[in-house]
Amino acid sequence: MTITSPHNERLKQIRKLARRRVREQTGRFVAEGEDLLAAADAAGWTALERYCAVGSGLPGTEVEADLLAAVSQLGSGTRALAVYEQRWADAPAGPLCVALHGIADPGNVGAVLRSALAFGAASVALGPDCADPYGPKAVRASMGAVFAVPLARFAAVGELPGTAIALDAHAREPLRGPAEGPATIVVGAERAGLPADVAAACDRVARIPIRSDSLNAAMAATVALYELTREAPGAPGAGHRMPSA
Repeated sequence: MTITSPHNERLKQIRKLARRRVREQTGRFVAEGEDLLAAADAAGWTALERYCAVGSGLPGTEVEADLLAAVSQLGSGTRALAVYEQRWADAPAGPLCVALHGIADPGNVGAVLRSALAFGAASVALGPDCADPYGPKAVRASMGAVFAVPLARFAAVGELPGTAIALDAHAREPLRGPAEGPATIVVGAERAGLPADVAAACDRVARIPIRSDSLNAAMAATVALYELTREAPGAPGAGHRMPSA
């Protein structure tokens, strides 16, 4: 069966999933592009629905190319997209976790997921006022990491695993690794930073030593992940290491 009508109900639902409220109500989201769908396959995610452009030779229900482009959130359109069920862990997991608080930019959220995967973090926890990690921009920015890194929600620092380390550009203590045990990196919004009560609830407050005032939130998380996962100087096999989940 080929979808040839712009009034097709399934296409209408895909358009609606661009809105966060609909994603939250349905527990579903859309991923676009062959690379993202391949990442989902590799991570063992089964699509609820899968669509491809007519003549593309890709798996899924065929859709006229202009109709598929019309429901795409990519500026250039897409040859393939799929609908998935969201997955949320019951609680943030260690030994290494990244917690985001007030990160409103979905591109930053997706980039943090990508870095978390690269450095072997066991989970990414989303706190209050964060962008939806299952939104179109965040999913794209994750480069497939959204399918590989467990996601959880948290309301208070006490729910986070290990030593909670708040990143604050104005803290006295520089962040130095490697981590000596389970830890959570807590990252706030770029301009406002972490609320005072959130930072105070953390076990440590540390800064990344730089010459300017601050880093992009995703870059700060990435540098912190590198620092906490590197080997101590002089240790056997010193260099980058991944913590075991």
